[in-house]
Amino acid sequence: MSLPAPPTPPPTPPSPGAIDADVRTRRRAWLVAVAADLLQLAVLPAFVGGLLSPVNNVLDVLVALVMVRWFGWHWAFLPTLIAELVPGLDLLPTWTAAVWFVTRGRTGR
Repeated sequence: MSLPAPPTPPPTPPSPGAIDADVRTRRRAWLVAVAADLLQLAVLPAFVGGLLSPVNNVLDVLVALVMVRWFGWHWAFLPTLIAELVPGLDLLPTWTAAVWFVTRGRTGR
C-alpha cells in the first residue's frame, strides 16, 4: 500500500523586480538591434565589400553574443547571424526581426 504523494504548492508569481528586469532587458535588446541595423544602413557604402566589411562582421558577432547573453540561446539568432554575414542580406533589419521574434510572447508592464 503506497502513500499518496503530497500536493505540490502553487507556483509563486515573479517578484516585481524580476518583471522590471525583464522589461529593461527587452528594451535594451530592442535598442541594440535597431541601432545595429540602422548603423549598417547608414554606413552602407563602407560596409558593402569595402574597407569596413570586417568591422560589420565583428559588429554582427558582438550583437549575437549580447543577445545570447541577455536571452539565452534561441534558434532565431543563428539564421540571423548567418544572414548578417552574407553581403546584401545584411541590408534587411534582421536583428530587429530576431529580437521581435524572441520577445513577442513575453509579458511585462
